[in-house]
Amino acid sequence: MQLKFLGANRQVTGSCTLLETGGVRLLIDCGLFQERAFLERNWASFPVPQEQIDFLLLTHVHLDHSGLLPKLVREGFSRPILTTSASKDLIPIMLLDSAHIQEEDAAFKKKRHKREGRKGPYPEIPLYTVRDAEKVFPLLEEVPYGKTLALDHRLQVTFHDAGHILGSAMVDIKIKDKGKTRRLIFSGDIGQWNKPLIRDPSVFDYADYVIMESTYGNRIHEDPEDVADWLCQIINETAKAGGNVVIPTFAVERAQELLFHLSLLVREERIPQIFIFLDSPMALDINEVFKHHPECMDEETKRLFEKGQEPFRFPGLRLVRNREESKAINSFKGTCIILAGSGMCTGGRIKHHLVQNISRPESTILFVGYQAEGTLGRQIVEGNPQVRIHGQYHPVRARVEQIHGFSAHADRNGLLRWLSHLQQAPQRIFLIHGEKESASDLASYLEKEKDWSARVPEYLEEYKLL
Repeated sequence: MQLKFLGANRQVTGSCTLLETGGVRLLIDCGLFQERAFLERNWASFPVPQEQIDFLLLTHVHLDHSGLLPKLVREGFSRPILTTSASKDLIPIMLLDSAHIQEEDAAFKKKRHKREGRKGPYPEIPLYTVRDAEKVFPLLEEVPYGKTLALDHRLQVTFHDAGHILGSAMVDIKIKDKGKTRRLIFSGDIGQWNKPLIRDPSVFDYADYVIMESTYGNRIHEDPEDVADWLCQIINETAKAGGNVVIPTFAVERAQELLFHLSLLVREERIPQIFIFLDSPMALDINEVFKHHPECMDEETKRLFEKGQEPFRFPGLRLVRNREESKAINSFKGTCIILAGSGMCTGGRIKHHLVQNISRPESTILFVGYQAEGTLGRQIVEGNPQVRIHGQYHPVRARVEQIHGFSAHADRNGLLRWLSHLQQAPQRIFLIHGEKESASDLASYLEKEKDWSARVPEYLEEYKLL
């Protein structure tokens, strides 16, 4: 057995790992690189010839795990892509939206660069197109949670709920070799416990090898029970100042969780009667998918739907689908809340709303998710006095806030809680999907405090497994 790490190594995005055993090659995830320092990897040839990949296992649909699938398929990949039922329904929404953004951004950059008389660092063509994305869909094969699938006579795969987003999964791989069975657990992105809407993460009592995310390996979130209070306070203070609350929002899970909390705040009359704009066609589509997958919902959410109090519809909520409606938001007078993608401000409608609000001291830019290094969102969170949006620099005068408790990722305590269910030490833990400091701190803790073998692999590094 051999592992090769093809992304999300000492950084967060671009998740992709190759497992080779007995002549069978499995690719786990195929994510888009979103940090500025690693964008060139998106354009490079795939590190492994596509014809050598036998199966692709997709943990969930966030673009840092799925966003390079259209490019891989365009290069010739045509084998099965195994994923959960909900992810199979979500992936067309995600990839088509990503492809549209790729096409629109390429056209916009080409026009701007021509006007400025220069060329940018990347080709003025889309990374992939809508047609490329559409070629992915016939390859998708649904695997229900908990059902063991035999890929050959020695290799079994089972998907377990990761509690991260709708349809997210941990991949449980068992390999029989020379009379022994080896178990590998790919954690995918591990969710938080006791979050609204979806079920808690699955846990395991043993594993020979664990390939585990470490996004918050050295940080602790706010108490999840305080999230609604923080949100309420920020909204009320911004309304008093006469500004808008602009929330860069991931369309999957984050948008739905925000709507859950906002619906309660509205019904409990804890915030003023103001308009709340969900300016994300993709999030609207995902809301509908969510309703068709009760197997992913926690008991509280099921009861809300049964009582007719679904969190995706409540007084003051305005669902924005077309561009004209989106543009009209910026002429709205008075305080409003704007939820728009993308969550790291790397593209999409959020950039237009930032242009209108980021230099207004009375407005608040509220981040409710992780901001990868090099992204526009990270620059704003880190306090840059000015940021570049659509080729123009804008001074940052708006109030900037961040609530980590909304994160769909477990924090350090959550990651340790997940590991604590293992009854004995794995032979090795590989920490991926975390910046170098975060992953290294967690690895050091595991080695010093638990005497477990933990490694933080480099990009393209290979390990032979016993």
